[in-house]
Amino acid sequence: MKDFKLTGWHVLAMFVAMFGVIITVNMILAFSAVKTFPGLEVKNSYVASQSFDRDREAQEALGWTVSANVDEDMLVLRIDDDLGPVAPEITRATLGRATHVGDDRELNFKFDGTAHFAGAADLAPGNWNLRLTAVAEDGTRFQQRIILRVKK
Repeated sequence: MKDFKLTGWHVLAMFVAMFGVIITVNMILAFSAVKTFPGLEVKNSYVASQSFDRDREAQEALGWTVSANVDEDMLVLRIDDDLGPVAPEITRATLGRATHVGDDRELNFKFDGTAHFAGAADLAPGNWNLRLTAVAEDGTRFQQRIILRVKK
């Protein structure tokens, strides 16, 4: 049997192979991250910033408290102010995962006449976000992201 002698070419090949694997994995992960998560909250952040403080103050003046929970296959949403339940017009309710938009779906909430809104939502276990947009009786726009943790 011939004795093996480690040469500079062998070391170079090992380094190229190791760094090649690292760079390839990094590129795959970076591409996957950019492809699955758009990272956008608003189309133009400068335009959105011009009315941010005014909109936030108007929304806080409503004094609403929003909570959501999953009851079997229904997502139950409760909106209250200092006097009790509130029934605003829900203009948009998007339910999805926090990390990607592939599972996003629009929900149609129906007010049950008492204190809750309910919408069909068969959710797998994990972290979900409900992005809610509603309009108060006085025309104030209300936006909030409600985090849901589903355990099954």
